[in-house]
Amino acid sequence: MISLAEKLSPRMRRLIADADYIKKTFSDFPLIRLVETQGNPPDLYRIEYRIKGLMKNSQNKIVVRDQHLLEIKLTRDYPRERPLCKMLTPIFHPNIEPSVICIGDHWTAGERLVSLIIRIAEMIAYQSYNIKSPLDGEAAMWAHLNEKHLPIDNRDMNPPEKI
Repeated sequence: MISLAEKLSPRMRRLIADADYIKKTFSDFPLIRLVETQGNPPDLYRIEYRIKGLMKNSQNKIVVRDQHLLEIKLTRDYPRERPLCKMLTPIFHPNIEPSVICIGDHWTAGERLVSLIIRIAEMIAYQSYNIKSPLDGEAAMWAHLNEKHLPIDNRDMNPPEKI
């Protein structure tokens, strides 16, 4: 007899596993919170980060922001193809533009969404950034000139392991 798991496509099994792992990992973590999903199993996530990052205010000044909203869309080709990630709140970072986040050139199907969510938290906090191939040249120059003030938030973005 064939089990239900065997009837599901590899993509569906991965979507289910990702959803369960994200909920479990971030359920009691104050810095990263799952705020919304769409689909069953989810193929769209909205993640709230309660960490310090930067943005430009209405006077074009760089200021600290402590709440950020990320959207992750999983295409039909996920996990073979990388997730589409974009910020829904303003941010000032060398590797993030409003419509795209540079999550690296090498997405592998084995990478977990939880790892990606944590990696983006580290980017927002300026624990991780690349000024050599930036999406935002102005932010790259700012990061280079203000290296001694980075990271903006030095807390550990990894939730404690749950047993």
